[in-house]
Amino acid sequence: MVVRSGFKAVLLSASMLSGTLAAAPVLAAEAVAAAAGEVEADIVVTATRRSLSLADVPINIAAIGAEQLNEQRLNDIRDLGAFTPGVTITDTGPRGAGTIVMRGLSADDTSNFGDNTNNAIGTYLGEVPLYLDFKLIDLKRVEVLLGPQGTLYGLGTLAGAIRYIPERPDASGVSGYVHGRAYDVKEGSGVGFVIDGAFNLPIIKDVLAFRSATGYYYDPGFIDYPFAVKTPGVSDPQPGPSTNPLGSIADQQANFNPQRDVNFEKTITTRNQLGLTLDNINAYLSYVYQQTKTGGRQANGGGVLGEGKYEGPWRVLEPSNRQAHLVALEVEAELGDFAQLVSATAYTHTKNRSSVDVTDLLLDLDYGYEGFPAFTGFTNSRAVTEQFNQELRLVSTHGGPFSWSLGAFYNKFETSTSYREYLPGFGASETGIDFGVIPNADDNEYASFGRSKTEEKAIFGEATFNVTPEWQVTGGIRYYDYNLTRFGGSTLPYFDGPITDDLDIPSSSGAAKADGFVWKANTSYKFGTDALVYFTYSTGYRIGGANTGAAPCVLPLNPNQQNICALPNELFFGPDKTKNIEVGLRAGFFDNKLTTNLSIFQVDWDGIQLGGTTLNGGIGITVNGGKARNRGFDFSFNGRITDRLSIRGNYSYLDAKLTEDVPELLQIRNSKDPRFRPKFSEVDVFAGDRLPGSAKHSGALSATYVLPTGDNETIFNWTATYTGDILTRVGGRGFGEKLPGYVMNRASITYRTPVYELSLFANNILNKYAVTGVSNDLSRFGFVNGDIISRYYGRSVARPRVLGVEGRYRF
Repeated sequence: MVVRSGFKAVLLSASMLSGTLAAAPVLAAEAVAAAAGEVEADIVVTATRRSLSLADVPINIAAIGAEQLNEQRLNDIRDLGAFTPGVTITDTGPRGAGTIVMRGLSADDTSNFGDNTNNAIGTYLGEVPLYLDFKLIDLKRVEVLLGPQGTLYGLGTLAGAIRYIPERPDASGVSGYVHGRAYDVKEGSGVGFVIDGAFNLPIIKDVLAFRSATGYYYDPGFIDYPFAVKTPGVSDPQPGPSTNPLGSIADQQANFNPQRDVNFEKTITTRNQLGLTLDNINAYLSYVYQQTKTGGRQANGGGVLGEGKYEGPWRVLEPSNRQAHLVALEVEAELGDFAQLVSATAYTHTKNRSSVDVTDLLLDLDYGYEGFPAFTGFTNSRAVTEQFNQELRLVSTHGGPFSWSLGAFYNKFETSTSYREYLPGFGASETGIDFGVIPNADDNEYASFGRSKTEEKAIFGEATFNVTPEWQVTGGIRYYDYNLTRFGGSTLPYFDGPITDDLDIPSSSGAAKADGFVWKANTSYKFGTDALVYFTYSTGYRIGGANTGAAPCVLPLNPNQQNICALPNELFFGPDKTKNIEVGLRAGFFDNKLTTNLSIFQVDWDGIQLGGTTLNGGIGITVNGGKARNRGFDFSFNGRITDRLSIRGNYSYLDAKLTEDVPELLQIRNSKDPRFRPKFSEVDVFAGDRLPGSAKHSGALSATYVLPTGDNETIFNWTATYTGDILTRVGGRGFGEKLPGYVMNRASITYRTPVYELSLFANNILNKYAVTGVSNDLSRFGFVNGDIISRYYGRSVARPRVLGVEGRYRF
């Protein structure tokens, strides 16, 4: 690989930085913890609402400490999957949060677009629910709980929970860190960098303190859009014949404006806390903000136009701007020797704006749009959410063989969406005139909006009885109740007339509600100090919702116009539920120099929330249907081979299958010739078909060697991760695919002192090309409606090789 001159300059700057840091005064007296790695006996977690060594927790939990987060450069939730057994996280780039699949609980097709919300999993920052993939800076650890956790947490969880445990304000003294990273991405054309840090300032000694953690992330991107048109509606996106669709060089120069590195990332994140510490009360007032911008997908088109592995065939840029504000107050109060009261109050506001190439979607509707040679369509969508939640919890502190926790939860979640499709130049074209359209200034072809409000209330609790010091029995129960309303509409401005705002769109409203119970039974027995066996039976649920992106149909339907709408039974979807049975073993050997964790589980899933489409117009919606059974096991270990060498690893096996047929779940294009109809057909899926989106086999192996260097140390790390056997559609049916497995290697060399550290690192060392997900299916690949080449199909790809340097200074 040729190192670009800009990156050489960064390396030189890093060398100068190392000299500066080496000359810095030593501000910390204590040496950093041994880099040979944390083992279970070292990590204390609070997932069960009590502080316990990880080795003593009687449920399936994985914990990633601050040292490993920094060592592996895990920036956000998309980076966690390879290091967390039982979890598959598809990296689809910065356009959205990674698609998280825990224990195979997903039946949707894979996609190039990540999930910005996932209510199958409860995600927490401290005690506060999260609804954006905040960067992992200034954290003590990340805890991942597998299996339903609705009797422990305010959020009712179908699959599990992820907790980010932040560093808190410390009123005893000034402290903090500064961190910088610079790197080169193969296939990209710029230098990426990260600058972040934390500053802790006492305001009143031992009583009040302020802590701020702030960072800026710039990734240069590596995906090009070589066929982006110069002017939508004027430039021809396919200027050549079917035998040479891109035309001559002159045709391409006249019509295309190639765009480079469109999947760049620009993220600013900040978390600010004011912490109060009194004799019996700890309180934290927090404000968190994050904004992420990008210009396109991290995907290619499968070579449909002869594009390369790191090129997308789409006609326009596809920008996204995601931002979130979070204000929270967390209070911990000791009520004598009886119990601890925990209160978490939070308000979250998120806004996502995005645009995508919608040309192929409209061509697929078979309305004759291809008659306009310069036909290019794109969207402008906006999604705003506002959330207020309050959780109260009492946890016993009175001691004795009996302990308990009791909680109440209220959550109000409001969404507002606006969606527009634009076809520049079409209204004034001969084709548009032949269609008899009503022109409008924006060439807005379709418009919809939706609003929904969900209010959820829950009471939950657990009780534990220690039959003997070694044997405990726990039971838990939760009652939940939710109500939701939706209001929305849609219109076709080319036929219904121009609109100015949502108020001009025909609309309707509706409501739905549900309630129920979930429960948990758990027992564990500890053999001496080094082994723990546990058994858990738990149930989980995910609340239903409204399909706000699909406007209600106005009945009876007009057969003489396009009908793009949802029927009454397509406006809402109900809750789905799980039953989880699990047996686990935690064991330590050789004075806990080797710790292991093994769990075997089965999850039964009923009323699955599935991705479907409306009967009229094929709008994506969520529906309920089918049952599944997911079986597997997770294994992890952490060992100190010598005082200098440590090895950690994990492996997961998952067999997730439907247990009943789901008729007509998948849709395929069965005709590419307009003379043959119907153009689409539905595909059944059957009991025994594997669920998509999760790896059947996954694992990681990491080795760390610490070499004493004078009074300091040099740390060598090599980590390999494996992801294998992912289906893109249920059972691989409907032109679905099985994605090839892949191994990624990363390594680093770090020189560490009690005050600062410097590192050289490389990710994807062998520059492995890997497909991580697929949008649509192979029936959408190739020609459609005669000579037009469809670009509907897309493949998400992993990031190519990254080489970089980084430094961290603590004070």
